[in-house]
Amino acid sequence: MKILAIDTSSNVATAAIAEDNKLICEYTLNHKKTHSQKLMPMIEELFSACEMTVHDIDAIAATVGPGSFTGLRIGIATAKALAHAADKPVISVSTLEAMAYNIPFCSYIIAPIMDARRSQVYTCIYQWDVSSLVALHKAQPMAIEDLCDILKQFETPVVFIGDGVPVHKAYIHETLGDTAIFGGLQYNMQRASSVAACAMDKASRGELLHYNQLLPEYHRLSQAEREYNEKEGKV
Repeated sequence: MKILAIDTSSNVATAAIAEDNKLICEYTLNHKKTHSQKLMPMIEELFSACEMTVHDIDAIAATVGPGSFTGLRIGIATAKALAHAADKPVISVSTLEAMAYNIPFCSYIIAPIMDARRSQVYTCIYQWDVSSLVALHKAQPMAIEDLCDILKQFETPVVFIGDGVPVHKAYIHETLGDTAIFGGLQYNMQRASSVAACAMDKASRGELLHYNQLLPEYHRLSQAEREYNEKEGKV
């Protein structure tokens, strides 16, 4: 099965083509959030380098959140447009779940943390059970203090990855000590190859969708919505 995978949920824009257990090509750019300008040329370059077209792809996978509201809309809209044009199914992938696929079969707990600002992170707690990734806690935005309190209960090493690491590393280390392990540069950012790996597992379980079913999962209200609710006294 050939999959085109896309992730634009953060500052990173990344796309990849994979076939079964083989990564054919991956393009990752972590320089300014200009996804509206860079994503389609990136995808076109992938197809050109691989001597393929979108019609050679069996499914298109995209991360649906959490993450940047604008970034997610760009990635999802692109995936839906390509799927519509080529009449292909899509696969919906959690940004956090795909990040955990950066460290396959790790024996420790994995805590992806994306900087959500307002002193919060988008996070979920995962652990590999042989070859299956298991969520030990639901994905949600929370204060880093609350996340560390939850992780203390596991009494086991935790690998932290994501762009929230440099923001909160000092507090995490102070709170969790040597049980906190921090991923290196190759693990900390979103990778379309990991999106593809996660999507392959979902496809094997029959989790293929019509492109109209590919919807963002923001996990919290946008700033404009929050400000409106505050103005209307709804908060």
